[in-house]
Amino acid sequence: MDSDSALNSIKSTGIVAGMRGAFPPDVALRVSEVLMNEGITVFEMMMNSEAPIAAMSALKAEYGDAATVGMGTVLDVESAKRVLDAGADFVVSPAFQPDVVKAVMARGVLMGPGAATPSEAVAAWGLGVPLIKLFPIGALGVDYFTAVFGPLRHMTFMCNGAINDQNAREFIRAGAVACGMGPWLVGDGTWSKSQLRSRARILVNAVGSAQGGAG
Repeated sequence: MDSDSALNSIKSTGIVAGMRGAFPPDVALRVSEVLMNEGITVFEMMMNSEAPIAAMSALKAEYGDAATVGMGTVLDVESAKRVLDAGADFVVSPAFQPDVVKAVMARGVLMGPGAATPSEAVAAWGLGVPLIKLFPIGALGVDYFTAVFGPLRHMTFMCNGAINDQNAREFIRAGAVACGMGPWLVGDGTWSKSQLRSRARILVNAVGSAQGGAG
């Protein structure tokens, strides 16, 4: 999947389901099946988790381009190369590291570096990235995002960190194209299908209403 296709998928869904911790392939497949059925089709595995590359590969083998599956918490070039070789649709990081950004973009894959300040966002955008991951924005709040976004409306932001259904709606309405969701949406790997389904429906409704009213 090329960079434009991955970005369009993220924008369309408005939700990136992140799985950190005990989400090996079998668990990741069980979780993703429920979320796919509820319209959530973008998944971020994370390098500091159990068998993340195997889990990412399992999801891609199961769904192909019906799902957009990438890797997060990619903190160095060697890790970036590993996940790119494994077929990641996108790569994201909690930090802005120019060497990682350049390595990913050289392969034509969507890169979403992390930024917490306008200076970091401007520096990353200057390298040509099409998506900035504003992190950890949930702890800072929608007012901080609005202040950052005001002079940087030419940039595309995804909001990550301590996101739930309520602030996800607020961030989307304020101008974010998507929110990255972790424990609030997928739990710790032990949640039942009914728990996952309930959270997914709440979130899809919240984000969908915000997308419909954005702007």
